[in-house]
Amino acid sequence: MSKIHELSPELTNQIAAGEVIERPASVVKELCENSLDAGSSRIRIDFIDAGLKQITVQDNGSGIAKDQIDLAFTRHATSKIATERDLFNISTLGFRGEALASIAAVSHVEVTTSNDNLGGVRAIFSGSEKKLQEDAASPKGTKITVSDLFFNTPARLKYLRSERTEILKIVDIVNRLALGHPDVSFTLTNNGKTLLKTNGRDDLRQDIANIYGRQLAEKMDILKGKSPDFEISGLISDPNTTRSNRNFISLLLNGRYIKNYRLTQAIMAGYGNKLRPRRYPIAVVKIELDPLLVDVNVHPTKQEVRLSKEQELERLLTTSISEALEQNNQIDSGLNNLLAPKKSTNIDQLKFNLNKDVVNTARPVEFTPQVEPDQSAEVHETAANFVSLDQVRNDDKYVITSTWDDNVNQQVQLSPFDEEKDMQGKDDSIISSGDEILANNLPELTYMGQTKSYLIAHHEEDLYLIDQVNAYRRLAYDQILQDLNSENISQQGLLSPLILDFSNVDYLKLKENLENLQEFGLFLEDFGQNSLILRTYPMWLQPDVEKNVRMILDLYLNQAEHDISKLKAQIAGEITMRQSSRRRMLNPVEAQELLKELRNSSDPYQDFEGKIIIIQLSENDLNKMFKKDE
Repeated sequence: MSKIHELSPELTNQIAAGEVIERPASVVKELCENSLDAGSSRIRIDFIDAGLKQITVQDNGSGIAKDQIDLAFTRHATSKIATERDLFNISTLGFRGEALASIAAVSHVEVTTSNDNLGGVRAIFSGSEKKLQEDAASPKGTKITVSDLFFNTPARLKYLRSERTEILKIVDIVNRLALGHPDVSFTLTNNGKTLLKTNGRDDLRQDIANIYGRQLAEKMDILKGKSPDFEISGLISDPNTTRSNRNFISLLLNGRYIKNYRLTQAIMAGYGNKLRPRRYPIAVVKIELDPLLVDVNVHPTKQEVRLSKEQELERLLTTSISEALEQNNQIDSGLNNLLAPKKSTNIDQLKFNLNKDVVNTARPVEFTPQVEPDQSAEVHETAANFVSLDQVRNDDKYVITSTWDDNVNQQVQLSPFDEEKDMQGKDDSIISSGDEILANNLPELTYMGQTKSYLIAHHEEDLYLIDQVNAYRRLAYDQILQDLNSENISQQGLLSPLILDFSNVDYLKLKENLENLQEFGLFLEDFGQNSLILRTYPMWLQPDVEKNVRMILDLYLNQAEHDISKLKAQIAGEITMRQSSRRRMLNPVEAQELLKELRNSSDPYQDFEGKIIIIQLSENDLNKMFKKDE
């Protein structure tokens, strides 16, 4: 066994650098955080060749004193904490004193700094060794240039991504810092080209406009929330403005960008079911709390933290986002006229008939009685202006109609439960008659025509707009789900059996559940060597059988409870999306057949993802949209 010995300072510095400095973006992050901790109001970042050749960060902060240059580049030397108590009350972005030492261990570093405007100092470090220190003219602040990153650890270079990816990493981290500190002006350039510039006017919306675009920034809603321990603020997008991943959600805890899955899920929960599946909002959420409630000393890059009262913060996030969306909910279309309240009428313009035999029975009139200002007498209405409550009407604008008795008798005969089914135990679910009516109340529509995207139909005086693609998605989903629930799923033989290879863990899981997989029409057999063989497949799996089979198995492996009904719904949705049809012009026969099938579907009003299929516009709605009812 080799003897135990102490590592050299150079080697320990390189090991420490491996934890803190993973890529050029790590250098930018550490240097910018130092600038922010120094109280800078302007920070400029310039880099060349994705940061591998050169990175320069210049600020106007407090600077470094001449006699502290060596300490600044010594490991675990810092001005931000002094005692063990300070470690649990950290209000700065950095505190370990490792950043400059780690950077200097794997690069050439030149620093020019001054803590006043009278004079400064310039020093050069290479591989943790100081090469030069001399007096130099410098404005107040610090300028650090990092060159030839990883020059003495070339093995680290092979773990870096492409130049484009490394540039995007740098841009991303500077974006997060700028969003967390809108009161600081950031300038970022690559090879002399400006990638980001913020004005530092403490305007978060303006910074979002600089980063994500003005149109997006203008649509974002203000977020505010407060509890005894937390205060949150920021801007969030509306449910229709989303992205395909979570990268546009920024959590800024006391100005520090963090990654926290549970808080991200709390943000998503605030949107409820307003978000489409696999879509994520754009959100910049600033969280202010007492430093005693957070432990940032749990990760080398300090992007993961440990929070006290995390559940309370989750509830506050979810509630605040839900309230913000509710307060700012607007529908931007001509349909606003349907939702807009009617013009208010001043109370002194009305005179009320208080006859005890008449209760709110005035007929609608097309005019408003005019009263001269000097008249004090009541406006006398004739009997013709009122309707007796005992008088039967043939329209639906009054309480008593000619169909009133029939409707009452029909409701009385309805039973709240199907006793026969309940006794036999055939159906454990309880579905109200109202639900059944709502699911099947689409009238028989008559096809009128088609635009590029929508079918136009009518029923009596009502107009209907039907999204063709969503309608076909609903029909396809219902058909696949029906096939999945069928006792005998139709199978198609493969000309050449399909052999599927898996990891040893997945293979063992699937091998134990081959019988359960037959519920989905997959009759797999053990083929040994971590492989399964498939000889037949369900007809609805076409055209890409192998891809769809693997999708089903992945869904099965990733669901802990193996809820068969839920899995079947997921599978039907995934297959439908892969088979979804494109918009095309239909002939009248095809269009009418589509309307007929849609009427008989499980839900003619929305597809399996909740996307709208049909919009109904009654004659009254059209009159309101054209403002003919005023």
